[in-house]
Amino acid sequence: MRHGPSWFLRLSAYWFATSFKWFLVLLVLLPAKVAEVSPPEEKASRLGFLFGLGAVMAILGPPVMGYLSDRLGRRRPFLLWGSLLTAFALLLLVHAPSYTALLFAYLLLQVADDLATGPYSALIPDLVPKGERGAASGYMGVLQVSGQVLAGAVGFLLPLAPQAYLAALLNLLGAALSLSLVPDRLPKANPRPFLKAMAAPWRDRDFLLVYLTRFLVMLGFYLAQTYLQYYLADVVRSFQALGRTLTEAPFQAVALLGLLISLGAALASVPAGRASDRLGRKPLIYLSGVGLGLLMPFFLLFPRYDLLLLLALLFGLFYGVYLAVDWALVADVLRDPKAHATDMGLWQTAIVVPQVLAGAFGRPLDLLNAQAPGLGYQVLYLLAGGFFLLGAFLVAPIRRAR
Repeated sequence: MRHGPSWFLRLSAYWFATSFKWFLVLLVLLPAKVAEVSPPEEKASRLGFLFGLGAVMAILGPPVMGYLSDRLGRRRPFLLWGSLLTAFALLLLVHAPSYTALLFAYLLLQVADDLATGPYSALIPDLVPKGERGAASGYMGVLQVSGQVLAGAVGFLLPLAPQAYLAALLNLLGAALSLSLVPDRLPKANPRPFLKAMAAPWRDRDFLLVYLTRFLVMLGFYLAQTYLQYYLADVVRSFQALGRTLTEAPFQAVALLGLLISLGAALASVPAGRASDRLGRKPLIYLSGVGLGLLMPFFLLFPRYDLLLLLALLFGLFYGVYLAVDWALVADVLRDPKAHATDMGLWQTAIVVPQVLAGAFGRPLDLLNAQAPGLGYQVLYLLAGGFFLLGAFLVAPIRRAR
């Protein structure tokens, strides 16, 4: 029996809630709370410490929680208790009276999120037949992007406390919808010891290639995104379209570009996912990687805001194609059904590590721009384009996907 849209939407409902939550926490709630409970001269370093700590936990947590889920042969308790603890941690975070309390709340939020999403990431390979994984991945991409768009609007319109309350409520609702599809027990538990379970995927050539593909594409994405506001402020400077000045502030200019990227990704995800079920994953990965890679020089050649609006929409379309296919691609190459959550938890680190590396490019960017105005941005976006292209063509040797 083929599944319909409502089934796919329920399956990925918790990804919507997770995307909504992290957008608000990382961009709005956490910076605001750190500023509220810290001396002005220490707020940046304290925020940086929390971000760094969160990155380490996001690398370690999903594989460990995924392994425990595989070992016990259970998914449901992890998603249930993880979602409840996540909602509780959000309330603690927004009402934290001190930096120590904020640190505790943020640590609890990270642990709770890993507890839920490590095992939850295995549901597509667990429950979706191979011929429908592209569609499932596409609907997941739409919900993730939609969560970010809604969070952006909420962050603009609501005070801090209602933002956290809404994130907690959506977290519980999303978990309830997804839990309705999760079986109580898996057919078999994973008997492998911890270290062997963690090492096994890296000996699989196809898994390694899929991991590197996502790693490079996401590194290109975060290089392009992280410093975009500074590029607008330093190089573009004027934010006009159709003869009108849309804004004077770079942060609003980058927000509009981000909205167009999200819109493009949402439009492309489901059609691209369904196309990958018919045509195979590789052609769609090639299309997205080449499209993203070739767009990067145009960001440099035409530093006009009206043209950047069009480029942002095109970027979103190609990125949406990638989002629709990458989850299905990794699900296709996993060998051991008893280790789905462990392997997917390891694969998820291909998002976090590129974020850390992109953040480390800030100092070289400043040094290059000091040598010649705009030189750092030229290197940055050409590197991003190269990573997109290299990541796309690494899928060619993969054997267990077409």
